[in-house]
Amino acid sequence: MSLQTISYMGCIELRFFTVFDIVKNKADQLGHTEEEMFANLKKERINKKEILAYQESGIIPTDEKVLNGILSYLEMSKVELELTLGRIPTGFEDVFLNNTKEIAKILEDRKGDKEGFQNVIPEIQPYYSSDLGKLYNGDCLELFKQVPDESVDTVFADPPFNLDKEYDEGVTDKNTFSGYLDWYYNWIDECIRVLKPGGALFIYNIPKWNTYLSEYLNGRMNFRNWITVDMKFGLPIQNRLYPANYSLLYYVKGDKPKTFNVQRVPLQTCPHCGREIKDYGGYKNKMNPKGVTLSDVWSDIYPVRHSSSKNRKFNELSVKLLDRVISMSTNEGDVVLDPFGGSGTTFAVSELLGRKWIGFELGNCEIIKDRVENKDRDKKLFEKVYEEKNKLFPDKVKELRKKNGLWTDDDFRSDKENEEKEKANKLKEKNFDQISLSLK
Repeated sequence: MSLQTISYMGCIELRFFTVFDIVKNKADQLGHTEEEMFANLKKERINKKEILAYQESGIIPTDEKVLNGILSYLEMSKVELELTLGRIPTGFEDVFLNNTKEIAKILEDRKGDKEGFQNVIPEIQPYYSSDLGKLYNGDCLELFKQVPDESVDTVFADPPFNLDKEYDEGVTDKNTFSGYLDWYYNWIDECIRVLKPGGALFIYNIPKWNTYLSEYLNGRMNFRNWITVDMKFGLPIQNRLYPANYSLLYYVKGDKPKTFNVQRVPLQTCPHCGREIKDYGGYKNKMNPKGVTLSDVWSDIYPVRHSSSKNRKFNELSVKLLDRVISMSTNEGDVVLDPFGGSGTTFAVSELLGRKWIGFELGNCEIIKDRVENKDRDKKLFEKVYEEKNKLFPDKVKELRKKNGLWTDDDFRSDKENEEKEKANKLKEKNFDQISLSLK
C-alpha cells in the first residue's frame, strides 16, 4: 500500500489522525527534511522524543510547552489543529450545531465540483476466473470500481496491519499513522457501497486499528460483534501486556442481517481424559447434540504455520476461520468479496461451500489460481474442520469419554426418543377415545 492522497485541482487532500503527521506535512510543505524539522522544533523547545510521542497516537498534547511549540511551528491555533484532525473543537460544539446548514452547503458545493472531474471507469479483465468466482490483480481502490452497488452478500477483509512485515513484491506494509487510516477508510467506504441491504462486513486486524475502524463504522453500519480470536501473534513487548488476540469486527448494512446461520462448536474437554472443562450439572440432558452455540471469543483458531497447510511463506488464514465466517453470513449461491486475497483462503473456502466470489490481490495471484484449481489440500483441511463442526463431542472425544465412563449426548438421546414416542402414543390414545365417544 502507499500513502493514500487524492489530487484535485492542484490540491493534496489527506485525512490526518495524529499531530505528528500534521507536523510532518508542514515540514514537507516548507521543504524541510526530517532532521531539519526536528532542528526547528528544538528551537521551539521541543526535543525529538517529545514530538515522536505523538507519532502513533491521536491525542493532542496536554503539556502547554509542547503544544505551544507545535502550534508555533505549524503557524495555527489550537482550534485549527483540532479541525485539521477532523474534530469539532472543544467548546465550539454549539457553533457547529447552530450552523449545520451553512457547513453542509460548503461541503455539498465542494462535492459537486469533485464529481465533475470523475473519469470514465475502464473495464478490467480478471486475472483468473472459475465457475464460481473472479480474481483481479491490482489495487483494491481501483478494482472496487468494477463492482456494482449493493451486489455483494458478505465482505471479508484481512488487510496489511501496518507493521512493516514482508509481503509479495509491490506490496508494502509501512505507512504513516494518518496515511494508513485514510487508506483504510477509503476502501471501507467501498465495502459499504457494494454490500446488499443486510449484507455482512468482517474486518480482521489487530485491536489497535480496529478501535479506530469501529468508531468510523458505528455511524455507517449496524454493529453485531467484536469477535476476539485468541491467538498469540508476536513476542512479549516490554512494559506492555503480551498481545494474544486478533479482533474480527462484524457489522451489517441496515437494521439486521439478511442471513445468519447459527454456528455450533464442540464442548471444551480435556485432551487427556475427555472430561468437560465446564461442569454443566443438571443441564447435560438439555444440551444440543450439534454442539454449543458459538460465542464471540474464538479460542479454536490456530495459526497456519506447518508447510503441509501453507500455500505461501507469508502469513495465511486458516480454513476454519473462513468457513465459520462464510457459513454464518451466507447461503449457497451468495456472493463473497475479499479485497486482500493473500493466499486465497477466502476463495478456496467459497469454492468448497458453493459460494460465488470476487477477489482482489495486489501481489502474486498465481498462488491463488493454483490453489483454487487444485483443491485436494483444502478438501483435507475442510474434512478436519467438519470432524468437529456441529457436534457436541467429535467422534474421537466421544470414544475417549465412553472409555472413561463419562456421559455423552447418546446417553440422553435414547431417553428423549422414548419420551417423544410415549407422548405420541398418548396423543393417539386420546384421539381414539374422542372418536369412540363421537360414534356413541
